[in-house]
Amino acid sequence: MSEHPTVLFVCVHNAGRSQMAAGFATALSNGAVEVLSAGSAPKDQINPVAIEAMAEVGIDIAGNTPKVLTVDAVRESDAVITMGCGDACPIFPGKRYEDWELEDPAGKDIETVRRVRDDIRGRVERLLAELVPSAG
Repeated sequence: MSEHPTVLFVCVHNAGRSQMAAGFATALSNGAVEVLSAGSAPKDQINPVAIEAMAEVGIDIAGNTPKVLTVDAVRESDAVITMGCGDACPIFPGKRYEDWELEDPAGKDIETVRRVRDDIRGRVERLLAELVPSAG
């Protein structure tokens, strides 16, 4: 793993879960990790309720754009975190892979999205503690 590990967060639409995870990883790592996010079938915009939920905790993801998952993104990442995209993510030996089972916030109310957001925050905090113990 490099001095600054790269983490790729992947969900189907790259509009909710992976964007929230990337937002937390960027904010909580203080630059100690490079953060990427992508989707196996990206939407054209970020889920507005996810934007609202993240804004409540001081993280702005409104300017982000969903991106398509590429083999290159996986290849350049040290850790690949998937969230409900099944086998769409290519596997490369020597990478750390985790699949986080999280409710899809698409079309859900703010209370549900807050629960998903808070779950993601805890998982990101644990991940960062393992990848970059000095970042916390």
